[in-house]
Amino acid sequence: MRLGILLLLVALPAAAAGDLQIPSSAEVCGDCHREIQEGWKKSAHAQAMESRLFQDALKLAESESGPASRKVCLSCHSPLAVETNDLALVRKVSWEGITCDYCHSIREVSLTEANPRARVELSLVKSGPSKESFSPAHGTVYSAVHTSSLACVSCHEYRNASGFPVLTTYSEWKDSSYANGKDTKDCQACHMYGVRGDVVDPRVQRPSQPTINLHEIPGSRSVDQLNKAVAAQISTARFPNRLQVNVKLTNRGAGHHVPTGSPLRQLILEVRVQVPGGKEFREERVYRRTVTDRNGTVLEREHMAFTRAAKELKDTRLAANESRNEVFSFPVPVNTQASVQGTLYYYYSPTAATEFQKKKFWTLTVWAR
Repeated sequence: MRLGILLLLVALPAAAAGDLQIPSSAEVCGDCHREIQEGWKKSAHAQAMESRLFQDALKLAESESGPASRKVCLSCHSPLAVETNDLALVRKVSWEGITCDYCHSIREVSLTEANPRARVELSLVKSGPSKESFSPAHGTVYSAVHTSSLACVSCHEYRNASGFPVLTTYSEWKDSSYANGKDTKDCQACHMYGVRGDVVDPRVQRPSQPTINLHEIPGSRSVDQLNKAVAAQISTARFPNRLQVNVKLTNRGAGHHVPTGSPLRQLILEVRVQVPGGKEFREERVYRRTVTDRNGTVLEREHMAFTRAAKELKDTRLAANESRNEVFSFPVPVNTQASVQGTLYYYYSPTAATEFQKKKFWTLTVWAR
């Protein structure tokens, strides 16, 4: 047995076998966990720090709300920077966003304070969801937290300094049938489901299981994920002097509201009607959470929603399992043929990159005769 372990150590890259830093860069973790790292590199977690949207919001928050806001923002976008007091972001690992050594150093999560708090132990013992993990490069410990939504709560639930609940994704899940129904589903069931892959690269260690948790962690930036979450049906009805369009929307697949996260995110339903001669009619419905500051001014900038939000003006989002029937009426006579098109857009942020600003993920055209 000792000889077998020794051979594995010899086969490992030097950094993995004996020179692990505390904390380690994701690149070091990728020496052995190659497929997991490749998936993570495509995730929003990996891009959380280098995102221009975040960088812009961070600068504005600091300039308007002072240096204390830097630590608040980095606590979720670079939690290791906060854990290691690298708020100047000198270390490479601090630029890796929600990186390997943060998530796999979580030991427990407390919900007793205003904001959830993860207890992190940065060491050569890595926590995770498997009871059978073994590594010749570092210690392993089973963590029940990693099998539950608690693993996500410290960044997906947040009250600002005024006590206003800016991020409520965990609470939305907690109030849904996904947390309280017969067939409960934690966050990982939708965002980190099992896929084929090697936990450890075969050149390092013979694979012990044929699947890994999907570390791309797809969310609202994924068109596939949006289509899984929201279902839409469209129909028409004719009346003497008008055309009625009915759209049924259902949050069939998200265990939280759609949209969730930042109050600036929106789901937009657009209906267009075209009639002969080129005339076109257009209406839309917007599903969002509208928040204001203490004076009642609606907040439309990302950093302001986090630092100044004090009141909720309205919330028109789709809750988990909720269906909504939307009725549109257009001045189209009964004998006029019309093309009716329904489209769903996901609006990520008014200051986001163009590709994420208004993402179309469903469209359907029907003829009203």
